[in-house]
Amino acid sequence: MSQSSRRKFLLTSSGALAGSIISPSLLHAKTQEQSKSGSLDYFAESGLVTGQKKPLPYESIPGFLSAEQIAPHFEGHYGGALKGYSAADDKLQNSIMNGETLDSSAYGALQRARTTKSNSVVLHELYFSGMGSSPCKSVDAEVKSAIEKRFGTVEKWAEDFKACAKAASGWALLAFHPVNGKLYNVISDAHARGVSWRATRRVVIDMYEHAYYIDYKNKKTDYIDKFMGHINCEEVNHRFKLA
Repeated sequence: MSQSSRRKFLLTSSGALAGSIISPSLLHAKTQEQSKSGSLDYFAESGLVTGQKKPLPYESIPGFLSAEQIAPHFEGHYGGALKGYSAADDKLQNSIMNGETLDSSAYGALQRARTTKSNSVVLHELYFSGMGSSPCKSVDAEVKSAIEKRFGTVEKWAEDFKACAKAASGWALLAFHPVNGKLYNVISDAHARGVSWRATRRVVIDMYEHAYYIDYKNKKTDYIDKFMGHINCEEVNHRFKLA
């Protein structure tokens, strides 16, 4: 299996790595084959597929995040996670292909590093693509309906999402769980922990200090409030249509 094929397999077969969006109203309408195709198309530019950083759609977001804040986050944390994933994946693959036996502690460390770094890559890609330069004015009717079914109103979801983000020291996410068809606001502080298996991500906010400290210092709430006004509606709508 080629390196590109292995990355696609990892991306589509692990619930922890899935970042596509499944709408409850579309879940039973699409075939499994169509669902896989949609996910692959959505993640075609992911670093887990290409081995390269997914291009940023902006250098700064006026009124929210400066270029000085975004650049080290993108290059150091996202780029570093991609390098870490690739290094761990290559070492594990080479050991298999070359018949090399790694000692248990080294093998376990590489396995954990690959999971943690790959999750970090996907979450950063969802975070960066999920923000826009202008406030989110409206979402598709099916998105609004799904949120209202679970949270009552979009405003109640927003308040709960902000509470989730304030309590997080890593990531806060709005996720859909295909097992019971429910939406959840969840915390994942260490990439590999706090993940609901098979759940897929709709809205993602990075709550590690490196995501906001240059612009907001210790004013965590201000960062969260500004984020809520820069959610990319078109991206949310797009993720709802994917499976």
